[in-house]
Amino acid sequence: MITKNELDNLVKTYETKDFIKDDPIQFPNRFKNKKDIEIAGFIASLVAYGRRELFIKKLEELFSIAQNEPLNFILNFEPKLIGNFNYRFGKPQDFSMIFNILKELYQKDGGLEELFKYGYNNQVENNMFIPVTDYFYARVKENAQQGFYFMIPNPRNGGAMKRMCMFLRWMVRKEPVDFGIWKFMPASDLLIPLDVHVARISRQMGLLTRNANDFKAVLELTNNLKKFDSQDPTKYDFAMFGYGVNNKV
Repeated sequence: MITKNELDNLVKTYETKDFIKDDPIQFPNRFKNKKDIEIAGFIASLVAYGRRELFIKKLEELFSIAQNEPLNFILNFEPKLIGNFNYRFGKPQDFSMIFNILKELYQKDGGLEELFKYGYNNQVENNMFIPVTDYFYARVKENAQQGFYFMIPNPRNGGAMKRMCMFLRWMVRKEPVDFGIWKFMPASDLLIPLDVHVARISRQMGLLTRNANDFKAVLELTNNLKKFDSQDPTKYDFAMFGYGVNNKV
């Protein structure tokens, strides 16, 4: 099993501002206004899957469409604004549906912070993401397609919810890389963003025994990381990244 000292050294090496330029967190880092940051972060998290160079390119295109004004883009969203924009599973109608729901959220219900705070305070099956996704599903038209459900996955299915865990880490943890603009929950309650890469590295480190890359694996890994830092377990997301870089995993 890897030691706390080894993990902490990896965090020190990789949790720096230089990390930002090659990560999807570069997009919310372009903004100063709180709601611009959270909307930009949420949009970036929707598309952050597949090959990094490809989704970064597509996000550049999407933020150009939004004229680098995320809040204004959402408040005044119309489907015609995104034209034929798509990325893999996500088709124009999927993005339009999500952006229209965000428009209602910001016009009537406060915004993403209020939604995630509600999810945190009203967890279902000990999962704060269920009330969040239920908000989206309650407003889905009957013709919602695969792309919508891929970008807004249903936590009731037991998936790892990697991109939502990542987005929440961005909003709750503090600098130098994350923002720390949401105060309704402590960093100690964050969950590690788990994908195939992180899961493989975690097993090599002896931090994960579960074979499936699901929500139970997220809880197991997070709980093991809490043994190294109970107040800030998701800081080790940087250690996983660094370990993968150093060992070309």
